[in-house]
Amino acid sequence: MTSSPELPAVSDAPRKSRKNNPEKTRENILQEAIVEFVQQGLSGARVDAIAERIHTSKRMIYYYFGSKEQLYVEVLEKLYGDIRNTESRMNLTALEPREAIRRLVEFTFDHHDQNVDFVRIVSIENIHNAEYVKRSDAIKAMNNNILEALGATLRRGAEMGLFREGLVPLDVHLLINSFCFYRVSNRHTFGEIFQIELSDEAVKQRHREMICESVLRYLQA
Repeated sequence: MTSSPELPAVSDAPRKSRKNNPEKTRENILQEAIVEFVQQGLSGARVDAIAERIHTSKRMIYYYFGSKEQLYVEVLEKLYGDIRNTESRMNLTALEPREAIRRLVEFTFDHHDQNVDFVRIVSIENIHNAEYVKRSDAIKAMNNNILEALGATLRRGAEMGLFREGLVPLDVHLLINSFCFYRVSNRHTFGEIFQIELSDEAVKQRHREMICESVLRYLQA
């Protein structure tokens, strides 16, 4: 007799918790969606599988995100946001220009090396010809921010006689990211063909220093 009144309180608690923590629920869904999209790609990913991982329902996921495609767009926004938000906290404009560039290159190298999911999702999105990036104004805006900070750093360096004139921020951004991205996106084929272990710490440090020196030498006056 005494146990019966307690049952509603126990069963209601999880529902109340989910209701009162919508941001936590969204974050949990996004984290598991990243895993699903990385493993299965956009076409192969299943909302059912995401729901099973976090013990919720497809209906709950659709309530927060509307569709699998919109969930994928928000995964893209989250992963791009993570790297761009960290870049903005480096406050490049407060650093000496050469140090700012070195810090940016080192960060980009380390981020790509440590965040394979980001590299994988960007590769998947390229398979889809950036169809879903086109739907996100947020991604375009946050990527413009790093170009503005980089451009300001390059101009300061040129004014101080450290960097040459006429540098295009987008070109420098591409130079930095191409090397850092490729060594992660192609690590399996490159490693097998040339019999090199790109995850080896000594190899990583050599490559990290090489890209820093390459960029700085390209920029110098």
